[in-house]
Order: sequence, then structure tokens, then C-alpha cells
Amino acid sequence: MPIPKTRTIWMNGRFVPWEKAHVHVLSHALHYASSWFEGIRAYATKRGIAVFRLQDHLRRLQDSCKMYAVELPYTLEELERATLELLRRNRLGACYIRPLVFRGYGEMGVLPLNCPVEVVIAAWQWGRYLGEDSAERGVDICVSSWTRPSNNALPAMAKAAANYLNSQLVKIEAARHGYAEGLTLDEHGNLSEGSGENVFLVRDGTLYTPPLAASILPGITRATVVELARDEGIPVVEQIIPRAMLYVADEVFLTGTAAEITPVRSIDRIAIGSGTVGPVTRAIMERFARITRDGEDPYQWLTFVNKSSARASKRTRSSQTVNSK
Repeated sequence: MPIPKTRTIWMNGRFVPWEKAHVHVLSHALHYASSWFEGIRAYATKRGIAVFRLQDHLRRLQDSCKMYAVELPYTLEELERATLELLRRNRLGACYIRPLVFRGYGEMGVLPLNCPVEVVIAAWQWGRYLGEDSAERGVDICVSSWTRPSNNALPAMAKAAANYLNSQLVKIEAARHGYAEGLTLDEHGNLSEGSGENVFLVRDGTLYTPPLAASILPGITRATVVELARDEGIPVVEQIIPRAMLYVADEVFLTGTAAEITPVRSIDRIAIGSGTVGPVTRAIMERFARITRDGEDPYQWLTFVNKSSARASKRTRSSQTVNSK
């Protein structure tokens, strides 16, 4: 599905028309994958349009760049203001936001340090990544034959474009075999993550997810689910997970900004639990929806595009704090 066009893109400190957001064909990033990005969602909540965990996403972008000796030419506060203004200028409601940092046109060769650092923020409307009915029906996935790279080869903690070449292989293989997504194993044969999602398992009421050492991206939605689950009284364990544990799980679901929280109904054509959305998955999905749909924000994860909505949200949080004492 083509990316739906908007009016403008923020590019290196200024807003340019969609059609004029160009880069040189000899930009370093096109030849050596020297780029880092984020995927962020804004939601049309009952309190107004709000970006979910914007500061956390921008901090992760900064962390990704730091691992590759890239110094961002803008502060996180400047990028936050640019993101909100971009949504206002494009008059976007619920949408997907893509900040991108890349090494541009300068020198050719593997050593990138003399190439300029460019920063872009774009946004557009995008529905559910794994299908509009995936939240209710779940998805069928497989374990990929492709392995996640070692943390000592490519740092999985960085959301770097280079890592997504591996993800493309996983996704292509899954699609060719009729699956919505593929899961990867790490270099030791234990569960890692999907091509663009983290993964959770439920067994006997406990939630399990692989640790950072399993070559996974420290997902923002993953961290959200861990906090929501613990607040629901659901035990959460981060541990090495053998592949076989997938097939005997009571529930499995994927998490990510694009995928949000997506239940899994089968893996390698083996039904997970009853093959429907399980109670733990549904409880977490509902907690997530109360934030992104209703605008309930006790965690202060929402950044409202409209300042009046932000003020109303602060008053609501203050009232919740007083009432909880």
C-alpha cells in the first residue's frame, strides 16, 4: 500500500513540501545503511490528538545514534517541537510518525565521520500493521530460518536501518509461506523477536519475554506492556526462552509501535492455546486502549498536539493524584 501523501515534511530544521523532500543519490546512508529511525504513533483520544511516549522514542533515537558515533544536530526538545508542529501543519489525526537520522552526501567509503548528519521527520495515516482485523482474530506466524545477528556484530539495541536487512529476509520468507510475520531466534537458538516486533508468551498466568541479551530491540511498546501487566497484578519474567516454549504457551502476542499489541493464534501451524485471543492478552490490550483511545494517562505517556488538551490532561492527572492519596 503506497504511503499516503501529506502537505509537508520537516527536514533539517525547516518544513518542505512533500514532493521536495529529496536526498542526493550519493548520500552515505544509501550505500552503507548509515541511518537510524523511530516509529511513533499519535492517537485520536477522547481528549484530543496525542503522541504516545514521544520523549521515550526520541531518547531511544538519540541512544541509537550514540552507539554509531553520531551526534544529533538538534536537541530532543527541538525534535519534539518539530514533531508536534508537523502534525499541526499537516492537520493529522491518528497517524504514524517517522523521525530519521542519516549520514548524507559528503565522502564515499566505509568511514562515515566526515559525512553530514541529516534529520527528517515525516508523518502519515497508517492503520494496523499486521491487518485491520488482527487485534480480534489474531495472526498466524512462523519461526524463521534466519537468525538474529549477534549483539557483538550489530547492536540490536540500536534502531538502525542495517538491522532491518535481516528483518526483510524474515518478513519475505514469512510472506512467501503464507504467514503474517516471522519470529527469529538468537545466535544460541533461543527466542529473540519478530521482524519488527517484540514477543510475549503467557504460561499459567505468568508473562514471559526475552531479555535484551537475546538480540532484541528495547521496544517502547514492550516496556509499556511490562508496566501495564505488573499494574494488573500479572507476573512478568524476562528470561531466555527456548523455541519449544512457544508451542506450549497458553497465549502469545507481539508488540511494537506499528503492530501495537497483536495476538498470535498459531505458530508454525500449531494453535496457540485455544487459537483465540486469551484473557491476559485481552486485559493488557484493554489497558492500552484506555490510554490510546480514552486518553486516560496516569503514566504521563501522552503528549497532546493541542495545548488545551494538554492542560486538561494535566488537570485530570492532578485530580487522579489527589483522589488516590
